[in-house]
Amino acid sequence: MRMKYVNQPIRKKDAMALVTGKPVYTDDIAPKDCLVVKVLRSPHAHAEILEIKKDIAEKLPGIVCVLTYEDVPQKRFTMAGQTYPEPSPYDRLILDKRVRFVGDAVAIVAGETEKAVDQAMKVIKVKYDVLEPVLDFHEAKDNPILVHPEDNWQALCPVGADNKRNLCASGLEEHGDVDKVITESDVVVENTYHTKAVQQTMMETFRTYTQMDTYGRLNIISSTQVPFHVRRILSNALDIPKSKIRVIKPRIGGGFGAKQTVVAEVYPAIVTLKTGRPAKIIYTREESLIASSPRHEMEIKVRIGANKDGHIRGIEVKTLSNTGAFGEHGPTTVGLSGHKSIPLYSKAEAFRFQYDVVYTNKMSAGAYRGYGATQGIFAVESAINELAVKLNMDPVALREMNLTREGDVMHAYYGETANSCTLDRCLERTAEMIGWKEKYPCRVMPDGKIRGVGIAMAMQGSGISSVDTGSVSIKINDDGFYALTIGASDMGTGCDTILSQMAADCLDCSVDDIIVYGVDTDVSPYDSGSYASSTTYVTGMATVKACQTLVDKMKAYGAEKLGCSVDDVEFDGEKVYSLKDGSSISRKDIGNAIMCAGENALFATEAHSSPVSPPPFMAGAVEVEVDPETGSVKLIDYAAVVDCGTVVNPNLARVQVEGGLVQGIGMALHENITYNEKGELAENSLMQYKIPTRMDMGKLRVEFDSSYEPTGPFGAKSIGEIVINTPAPAIAQAIYNATGLRFTELPITPEKIAMGMMDK
Repeated sequence: MRMKYVNQPIRKKDAMALVTGKPVYTDDIAPKDCLVVKVLRSPHAHAEILEIKKDIAEKLPGIVCVLTYEDVPQKRFTMAGQTYPEPSPYDRLILDKRVRFVGDAVAIVAGETEKAVDQAMKVIKVKYDVLEPVLDFHEAKDNPILVHPEDNWQALCPVGADNKRNLCASGLEEHGDVDKVITESDVVVENTYHTKAVQQTMMETFRTYTQMDTYGRLNIISSTQVPFHVRRILSNALDIPKSKIRVIKPRIGGGFGAKQTVVAEVYPAIVTLKTGRPAKIIYTREESLIASSPRHEMEIKVRIGANKDGHIRGIEVKTLSNTGAFGEHGPTTVGLSGHKSIPLYSKAEAFRFQYDVVYTNKMSAGAYRGYGATQGIFAVESAINELAVKLNMDPVALREMNLTREGDVMHAYYGETANSCTLDRCLERTAEMIGWKEKYPCRVMPDGKIRGVGIAMAMQGSGISSVDTGSVSIKINDDGFYALTIGASDMGTGCDTILSQMAADCLDCSVDDIIVYGVDTDVSPYDSGSYASSTTYVTGMATVKACQTLVDKMKAYGAEKLGCSVDDVEFDGEKVYSLKDGSSISRKDIGNAIMCAGENALFATEAHSSPVSPPPFMAGAVEVEVDPETGSVKLIDYAAVVDCGTVVNPNLARVQVEGGLVQGIGMALHENITYNEKGELAENSLMQYKIPTRMDMGKLRVEFDSSYEPTGPFGAKSIGEIVINTPAPAIAQAIYNATGLRFTELPITPEKIAMGMMDK
């Protein structure tokens, strides 16, 4: 297939609207008469509500309704935006008599103005029976204190969950005899790594508005990555038929996985159902930090055995994951901690991957870019760097000896074969870019500061194999322009543009000849949503299939008009023409002709689901400068090379990589959360929760080394998530090379470095 637009830096379809500040986001387009909705939240980590006095609040001017657990359906559901049946347990109520973390929902207040609602929130009196919480996730499993003692808790899938043991999921996978192999190894590395529940911190917080339409249906307009899942989740929670719900997605101001969980939608939805009036909720930054869906905290124990020449023989990963008060994405994130880290070294003879996901009385976790792979890769890549030190071997050479190459079977990745892989070239090029041979392990600068370098590799996936589905519809209109209707959510990543590029090449037309319509569950074909790095690979292939179907229909229609056999015509993007006599009918004439006495709608809808999930691969190398007196770390240079198959849009791909690197750097050096003994989170604003700025980034350099994925559209794989995974282990190693201090817990703060240098 000829590539005229794929692999070109086409400008985003919505670029001008965004840069000129047009009203495109949820709050911009919400009706001005929307009721303001807010949630009263629990001050306790674990408690039973004994009484809620709301009579005074209800009488205040401007207050329309105050809802408690007695006023809403008591049907359990999950907020996880996943394909049905969801692996995440049904453990939530809209409002529950039991609260399970500081910030849990106690009551919903709706009023005419924000001032009225704020006043009402202050006069609601709640009497609690305060219970002892489970705050340490090491002590959660089989603890006599149960986070979910209720009998109507439900797990739809066999994920090893048991609410009577505080278990959201558990499992064991292995290949070969890992204990025997590691025991027989010349060198063994064993360590434990800890990552915290970092926040996605997208610019646009959670927000939704709701209204009843002319047909008596509940319309949900929400900043979400998963419109079709929102429809099902709200149907479950509100106990109304899915046919009564319509979900529309406007432009999204960032998601990064946070909006794969239905954090806010249910609150204005129940208000609109109760009152019949439009309602909206806009999360404050504080709410987004204390009552959202951050990355799962994980503790990962890694054991690696290798021969003295550097050949890795066995890898064991044991993951303990903290899902918090609810189980959203708990059973699925944990799998990636092993499935996306161990297969980087698929030449190992044996592996074991064991995991527990536990409930605690902390804010519930959810999806965040990298989705468990980030935690697992930090652990395994850090252990590989430790192994290199133990072997007195260059970590680049150690990786070159053991890394997965094209054609290798990845036993720990569901037995898939790496049909497209340039990881070896990515590693080699990354080392060249950072100047590894000249700079490894460190250099002392004239001012006494020390510069160290570190390196790491990563892999991810492209959609969820044999589960998720992508769909698109395309039709030809009068004058021959095309309308592409997409079910996947463009959350700023540019998928509307990327899919248009693919369609333009399939239809041999200009990208400007294709208009795009965003997600509306009444209009769009079903798509699982924008998560799991699925859109380019899965929905992209659906686009290719739909365009081919439309071309076949146009050829058949053109042949009929030309009075010849369909086997005797071709389509060149502008016309259907006869191979025998050269007669033709233009695309414009076809579009106009079907509108007059037409009996053949030139419209195609196709879906795609893949039995495999081909991994993109990446290598990242960093140079940092450490001040040994203060412990401060300055990022000098970050070099990254990515294999995402065919790069569909180089500009959009590059900013994806840069954005992911920034988030990974933040996780490694800055972003920290701390709880006190009452389960209260200290970092409840961006004054306390530190994310990196452009001033903290140093130099970011990105290159691509493309493979060709035979199962992907135009040879493409995913890029969205893999890009966050290399900074943490690479930075940890660079700091080790500069200071001799091995950090196994993130973030690595100046205080930790300074104290470590003093102890040393």
